[in-house]
Amino acid sequence: MKILAIVPSFNEEENIAGVIESITKENSLIDILVVNDGSNDRTGAVARSSGLARVVNLPCNLGIGGAVQTGFIFAQREGYDIAFQFDGDGQHIASEIEKILAPVRNEEADVVIGSRFCGDGGGYRSSPSRRLGIKVFEIVNSLLIKQKITDNTSGFRAYNRRAIRFLARNYPMDYPEPEAILILGKNGFRLREVPVLMRKRGGGHSSISGSGSLYYMVKVLLALLVCCIRPREIKD
Repeated sequence: MKILAIVPSFNEEENIAGVIESITKENSLIDILVVNDGSNDRTGAVARSSGLARVVNLPCNLGIGGAVQTGFIFAQREGYDIAFQFDGDGQHIASEIEKILAPVRNEEADVVIGSRFCGDGGGYRSSPSRRLGIKVFEIVNSLLIKQKITDNTSGFRAYNRRAIRFLARNYPMDYPEPEAILILGKNGFRLREVPVLMRKRGGGHSSISGSGSLYYMVKVLLALLVCCIRPREIKD
């Protein structure tokens, strides 16, 4: 199977080389695409100098939604069987990759989400305010798609060909992780969670912190409600 790691990155000069190296050490057969989302540091140059990844340098900052969708478009055009998202900040752990790939490879799910909150858990779980928001998203999305997803904001996910093709056209822009779960669930994709470990970001700063967490939560809830009333993209 052709497998692609989509690594969206914005100002991750400190972390990106280590992220690329960790994926390659874990599985040298995985292709890596770094989507440099208009960074104003040397993220793209550092990624390219590794010699281990292909790099797309976006001309301006599109946000995480636009960066990840760029990866899906690339994966579709190049005929990848599986694509997985692996953040460029060093939070995701390469030794956990097989956990999210296996159910997709075995055709048990279309989309697999690495969750910090299902199973026994453990490892880094973010701040209390962010965990509160994640719990709210769990309740809302569970009601809307009739399936419990414990970690709606996790960006550690794997997708099969059908999901890649769908998301290359329909990936949400504003708050993509929780919105994507709602869109995928509404359109009949088989979703599955597996427990994974994560760590704190390796360097730099998160775009969501402090009082911004509450603001983010309110805006995501509004986006989910708008998404809920939109018609299905895939018709029965």
